[in-house]
Amino acid sequence: MTALLYVVAGLALLWALAYFHVPLLLASAIVAAGLGVLTWAHYADAPALLVALWAVFLILALPLNLPPLRRRLVSDRVFDLFRELLPPVSATEAAAIESGTVWWEAEFFRGRPRWSRLFDVPPPTLSVEERAFLDGPVEELCRMLDDWEIRQRQDLPPDVWEFLRRERFFGMIIPKKYGGLEFSAQAHSEIVMKIASRSMTAAVTVMVPNSLGPAELLLHYGTDAQKDHYLPRLARGEEIPCFALTGPEAGSDAAAMPDYGIVCRGRFGGREDVLGIRLTWEKRYITLGPVATVLGLAFKLYDPERLLGGEVERGITLALIPTDTPGVEIGERHDPLHAGFQNGPTRGREVFVPLDWLIGGEQYIGQGWRMLVERLGVGRGISLPALSVASGKLAARGTGAYARVRKQFGVPIGRFEGVEEALARIAGSTYFMDAARQLTLTALDAGERPAIVSAIVKYQLTEHMRVLLNDAMDIHAGSGICLGPRNLIGHGYQAIPIAITVEGANILTRSLIIYGQGLIRCHPFVRREMQAVAAQEQARGRREFDAALFGHIGLVVSNAARALWLGLTGARLARSPIAGPGRRYVQRLTRYAAAFALISDFALFALGGTLKRKEKISGRFADALSLFYLASSALKRYEDQGRPEADAPLLAWACEDLLYRLEQALVGVLRNLPSRGLAGLARALAFPLGARARPPDDALGSRVAALLLAPSAARDRLTAGVYVSSDPDDALGRIEHAFAKVIAAEEVERKLERHADGRMALTYEALIESARAQELISAAEAELARSARAARLAAIAVDAFPPERLASRPDRAAAAAPPARAQEH
Repeated sequence: MTALLYVVAGLALLWALAYFHVPLLLASAIVAAGLGVLTWAHYADAPALLVALWAVFLILALPLNLPPLRRRLVSDRVFDLFRELLPPVSATEAAAIESGTVWWEAEFFRGRPRWSRLFDVPPPTLSVEERAFLDGPVEELCRMLDDWEIRQRQDLPPDVWEFLRRERFFGMIIPKKYGGLEFSAQAHSEIVMKIASRSMTAAVTVMVPNSLGPAELLLHYGTDAQKDHYLPRLARGEEIPCFALTGPEAGSDAAAMPDYGIVCRGRFGGREDVLGIRLTWEKRYITLGPVATVLGLAFKLYDPERLLGGEVERGITLALIPTDTPGVEIGERHDPLHAGFQNGPTRGREVFVPLDWLIGGEQYIGQGWRMLVERLGVGRGISLPALSVASGKLAARGTGAYARVRKQFGVPIGRFEGVEEALARIAGSTYFMDAARQLTLTALDAGERPAIVSAIVKYQLTEHMRVLLNDAMDIHAGSGICLGPRNLIGHGYQAIPIAITVEGANILTRSLIIYGQGLIRCHPFVRREMQAVAAQEQARGRREFDAALFGHIGLVVSNAARALWLGLTGARLARSPIAGPGRRYVQRLTRYAAAFALISDFALFALGGTLKRKEKISGRFADALSLFYLASSALKRYEDQGRPEADAPLLAWACEDLLYRLEQALVGVLRNLPSRGLAGLARALAFPLGARARPPDDALGSRVAALLLAPSAARDRLTAGVYVSSDPDDALGRIEHAFAKVIAAEEVERKLERHADGRMALTYEALIESARAQELISAAEAELARSARAARLAAIAVDAFPPERLASRPDRAAAAAPPARAQEH
């Protein structure tokens, strides 16, 4: 029995050292001390056994703690293997990997999230000036916008264009010293979101100059002369910018870009022998291209005569070109799902421009791809998430109200369980989408440039927008598919694929960027190992590789111990810095972090450099990483808002849904790892009791759906930031007006329903008059019922047009979105 206790104590000690990731030298000293105590107490009883234990300990501990010996026996051999197996990294991949910063997302790769790093981040705020702009010019702009009219004319009205220029909507990111507004990322997003809830066309028109446009690039890389000339003009809207990156043969693969510039001398501005570049390009999908006055252009630069000195191939370079430059072709339009915003191709053949039109001048020749990916992460984290959340909030507010107003079988359709299920998805998804948007903006305003986080929110929020708008379309049914001024969600539904494809299709973002780049950027040791192997000085590289490799091994051992313990205990003993409803979710996320980190390292060991080509596996890892970020964002939002009790169902639904899908993603990886032995070991460590997460149950879904079916502070918090019109003739205003009327008349309608039971009343008015005659309702109640009835009928009405009007529209086929399982409930 004593021997068994010692064995258990020894194993417990080793497990504790691994669980708490005690440094190797200290862990060795602790084990040696334990053996010393054991030897002192029991050497006389079992000398042979103790000598054997000391021998095993020394054989393992000495090489591990003596780097020269450890290198000779282990790491130098692994180093040589790595050099042979490590896949080549292209210049564009290297630029993407090196761009941006690593932030909260890296905690998942460690397997031991430092939650204080998240909860210590200050809540998002707006300045007095930013709030005044939202309540003033943005509110006024939203009142001016008529999305149906904009779609018919396929452009913003002239007065809207003028208003955008006058109020400097195109200069939100430009510093005040250049005449811009110099707003925070938070304000930038709130403005785009509010406009998007009114008109997606107007929102895209505003967001493009403030995201990946010449202004963003000029601010960070432009010469002083370029900034002084362009930034004030961009801020005033005197220049309308666009940026041309994507071409017919090079979408996501920038290395395949065929557009080129040749360094040469030519005639320009009446001067001879000007050093410049002769450019040839063909680009497409360029937003604001048809109306742009200044064109940002990405191309490959060549210097065959070595006029600049150095190499012939100079790499991807960026230029800023006025569109009235001879040879620039611009003005044609694409028709992206009839959304109405300006988008089109641009071309040029042997267009000569001076060298000082290069963004940043000669200093930034060949650095164009790095410049783009560094700034792309910032814009990606602001613009598309704002559009997606606007769709979610609009769907939550408008569809919830519609489901209360619309009746079938004498019951509001929101009371049917099938509709409840869809409403819960809309509300719960909007909750964590907005949380992730705001957390990302907080990071950007703090100076972070989190490239992986930006990819996560771009992918996840646009995908969840797709799902919730499908749900909203199912609920609105016939009124959702009949386009017209009354339709609240048809145009948003129509435009879903646009956001999905912007800045790289979501398939690419999920399968290659989030985890492929995230593994290298965020893992504590993988990037260090790669840099060590690629080091020019091999002796230094071998030393650095040894330190990284054994740090990596220690992390795997620690995560194995943590994953097993947290899996066996359900993480109920894990520490959480917060109390309340979020505490348990922090514990569960801690458990999944250990499982993710462990499985990720097992997959890396099993697949090596081929992991990046296993896009289905890397896509599941990307899902797990993304869902961790979304769930932790939801927890952060709930804490920042003071743990409002009414919002607890939203937090619970969001976390239950995200944790279930996170676990399923990890199980999917294990199911598809080619090495079945490693997969079985990883499963035993990460899920010793099996996969136990469950999606939100029906009762929770009902509580969440109920938040959208009645006025409440929770509903207002969830949908804060969208434009809500008080005009009963507006698409959303009409539904909001009916929502208030129907709820106010609910008791009267119950009286009328009881009175109608068993009686034949041909009209609603006859029923009211019958109830009045029997003094079952008062005159005021009768008027309330009539008013609610009229508001309900107005809210559920759909537009109809004379046949000749639709027949005369050549865009009719393009404008008609296919119905999403539309049916009346």
